[in-house]
Parts: sequence; C-alpha cells; structure tokens
Amino acid sequence: MSVIEKLAKELTTAGRNKIKPKNFAMPKQEKYPIHDLSHAKNALARVSQHGTPAEQAQVRSKVYSKYPALKERVMEKKSKLMAFLSHVGEDAFVEELEDICHEGL
Repeated sequence: MSVIEKLAKELTTAGRNKIKPKNFAMPKQEKYPIHDLSHAKNALARVSQHGTPAEQAQVRSKVYSKYPALKERVMEKKSKLMAFLSHVGEDAFVEELEDICHEGL
C-alpha cells in the first residue's frame, strides 16, 4: 500500500505532515488537502461552508485542475438540476436538490 493510499484512509497529523505542498488546494497555508479524490471532495465541501469567495475560487480551481472528471460530474449534475427546474415548480426542485445533496458527488 502506498503512502498516499494510507493517507487516504485516515489523515493523522503525521500523515498530514507528509503531504507535499502541491497536494493542498492552498499550499502556503497548508489548507484543504487534495491528495486523493475523497479529500478533494471534502475540500470543496469545507471551503463552501467556511471559505471566503476568493478561497472558494482557489480551491475549486485546484481541485478541478487535479481531478477534471470531478468537474465534469459537477457540471453534469448542475445541468440536470437546471433542466429539472425548468420543467417543475420550485417545491419539486428543492425536494430533488435535497435528495441529490444526500447522495454526494
């Protein structure tokens, strides 16, 4: 098992210290580790909750650059939601959105 695979399972302080700066969405601050897909998704979720608009843009840019397939999936889901909204009322849209949010990416 590689170091990255081990870190993906549980990110301890020691493990975090082994992550190269390029594997953080914000390398200078060592914030938002994106060394694997799971942590990249988590970085997007956390920055959406706690980051400034500039931090959100930076994290999205880094994550989507490293994991282009993730951006494609996000855009696909966004497109489906917009199509759904155009065909149903707001209440049905909100219900569907809640379901999708619980599914994860």
